[in-house]
Amino acid sequence: MDTVWVGVAFVIFFAILIYFGVPKTIVAALDARGEKVAQELAEARRLRLEAEKLLGEYEAKRKAAETEAASIVAAANDEAKRLAAEAEAKLNDFVARRTKSAEEKIALAESQAEAEVRAAAAEAATKAAELIIRSQVGGKAGDTLFAAGLNEVKAKLN
Repeated sequence: MDTVWVGVAFVIFFAILIYFGVPKTIVAALDARGEKVAQELAEARRLRLEAEKLLGEYEAKRKAAETEAASIVAAANDEAKRLAAEAEAKLNDFVARRTKSAEEKIALAESQAEAEVRAAAAEAATKAAELIIRSQVGGKAGDTLFAAGLNEVKAKLN
């Protein structure tokens, strides 16, 4: 009989709960909690999509920056090679000009030295001829022979 009273009390308890709307409150709380969870899931999905979009944008920017950096490095290498080639060409031109100038100075010095040697030889030959002619031929005949010989030596040496 005790179980009957327990059963009756149980039914009365549930009737009171139903009368005061406890199941509706529980269902409403569960529904609210379910909606809140659904909203949080929707927000999480939206945030995930936004994060993936940002990640894609930053990956694209990173790749563009890497490409730009590579092109800058390549341009710098090309510029350095161009400048090195230009410097080498200028150096070669400078060396060639200096060599040509030195060769011209040497040639000029050689021609001057040759002219000086010829002049000295002509002077020495003239003096020797004068001494020989004066010692062997005297007077006016010696002077004419000397003048003719002098003109001949000068013509041949110059």
